Amino acid sequence: MSSEFLQLSLTPLLIALLACIACALPGNFLVLRRQSLIGDAISHVVLLGIVGAFVFTGTLDTVPMLLGAMISAVLAVALIELIRFLGKVEPGAAMGVVFTALFAAGVLWLEQSNSSSVHLDVEHVLYGNLESLIWLDAERWSSLLDPEALAWLPPQLPRLAWVLTVVVLFLTVFWRSLVLGTFDANFAASVGARPALTNLALLVVVALAAVAAFEAVGAIIVVAMFICPPATARLMTDSLKRQIAWSVAFAGISAVGGYVLAAWGPLWLGYENSVSAAGMIALLSGAMLMLAAVFGPHRQ
Repeated sequence: MSSEFLQLSLTPLLIALLACIACALPGNFLVLRRQSLIGDAISHVVLLGIVGAFVFTGTLDTVPMLLGAMISAVLAVALIELIRFLGKVEPGAAMGVVFTALFAAGVLWLEQSNSSSVHLDVEHVLYGNLESLIWLDAERWSSLLDPEALAWLPPQLPRLAWVLTVVVLFLTVFWRSLVLGTFDANFAASVGARPALTNLALLVVVALAAVAAFEAVGAIIVVAMFICPPATARLMTDSLKRQIAWSVAFAGISAVGGYVLAAWGPLWLGYENSVSAAGMIALLSGAMLMLAAVFGPHRQ
């Protein structure tokens, strides 16, 4: 039983946990800035980067796909900020223009290139492959300290650990600028905090977190994690620091609870098969948001 958990459940569980927290942390500032749907925008525009990566490399390997998706995501957030600045329009309108245009460009490029003849579908972006991220070289708990066994860890785990570290460092280093730019951009500019530059940096970090999580948990879950844990935390407190702590807790509960319910919940009810872990994680995070909206102390 112990070896089975190590091989089949430990790494997917950790990957889900890292992905949820990495998205929830910057999601707090997106919720407060009313830019929560930036994750949805990124989920549309990565198709352009995925097709471009295949056209230029001729392979569907993970690294080119993630690199292409990251480039398109950064391009999207830069275009959103440019349209907001030049057109003086609200963030939602800028996001709508950018992600529909880039998504259409990705579909057109896919159809006009040889990419349409290969297996290039929504699996790369929407569904993820959380259940398949197993660690068969883990035979016992001592494998956690075995360099040979650790070499065969799913690459998504160290990748997301690195991304979470970057997110935490970014929030720590730019905390003052982020807070000032979130609550009073004019005051932030007057004291030299450069809110426009900080906002662009935040969106780049959001793109990094989203793209890193895509392959493991899928875009749908990424969007849910950017919004649900921070929004739930916002309904629990008026303190930003406590809100961030709450959001990490809700993200962790969603990841662990969702994975456990997906894997063993149907078995407890007498069914033979498990259900999608990514879907259950999103469902649980949404259920917690609903409960907070009904019973939370700051629901009004």
